[in-house]
Amino acid sequence: MKTTRTVQKILGHYEGETPGVKANLARMLMEGKLGGTGRMIILPVDQGFEHGPARSFAVNPPAYDPHYHYQMAVDAGLSAYAAPLGPLEAGADTFAGQIPTILKVNSANSLIPGAAPKTQAITASVDDALRLGCSAIGFTIYPGSSAALDMFSDIAEMRREAASVGIATVIWSYPRGEDLSKEGETAMDVTAYAAHMAALLGAHVIKVKLSTDHLEQAEAKKVYQAEGVDIATQAARVAHCVQSALGGRRIIVFSGGAAKGADAGYDDARAIRDGGGNGSIIGRNCFQRPRAEAMGMLARLVEIYKGRA
Repeated sequence: MKTTRTVQKILGHYEGETPGVKANLARMLMEGKLGGTGRMIILPVDQGFEHGPARSFAVNPPAYDPHYHYQMAVDAGLSAYAAPLGPLEAGADTFAGQIPTILKVNSANSLIPGAAPKTQAITASVDDALRLGCSAIGFTIYPGSSAALDMFSDIAEMRREAASVGIATVIWSYPRGEDLSKEGETAMDVTAYAAHMAALLGAHVIKVKLSTDHLEQAEAKKVYQAEGVDIATQAARVAHCVQSALGGRRIIVFSGGAAKGADAGYDDARAIRDGGGNGSIIGRNCFQRPRAEAMGMLARLVEIYKGRA
């Protein structure tokens, strides 16, 4: 597999990593229609665990079948497909070698009492990722939760284990917690902090949500205002998250979030592109649409990330 100069430059930022980890990062960066550009579109399908099957798939019943998602990722020319253990096992043989995969190794669910600390259970292992031929493991942390320190310890250990066998780590960094307001979960200062925490924990790829211009923390707000940090536009906020990911030395992709109109999704992608982000990790906005519509949307996103739309 040849790599482009763009991809080689990105890999050069991972100076402490093993050749195996870099090879798996290269595999994802060189895969599909965005291969070699430094941009990525990843299909994540862990929402069934998080929200339940009907809430996730009833609007588009073919999406109950994991093969549907594998095939969509392959046919759309995406960079990778991410899912928990069961869905990956359900198609690992049929789709072996056709698309890089990311094993989501921890999960939560919507049946947990609302008053409980925000956390996730470890539901798969590095050995599972090896057995299934995955390029990376995926792990969610909840900065702001009273259970966050345990999650940090868990991913630090799993990340070391994964890197020792050449598997990369993707960290979903989603601020949530008892003292964090709903608005604060996507505040600029909190989102940038979440991206930075993921980088400090050794994430090779960081996933965060697109932020708003709200500033949640009083002390951080003083700094943003005193230093004139530009957070006025979505592209500027993306650029600040990229800056917070070790000065742009880590791959950072942004969540597609809840289902939205296609035009809003395209505007998000343009902001990610213009702000220097590496791409989108987009689930419900794909698999909750009819396949033909989803494929058209993904094709348009590819054109946007290539600078053609």
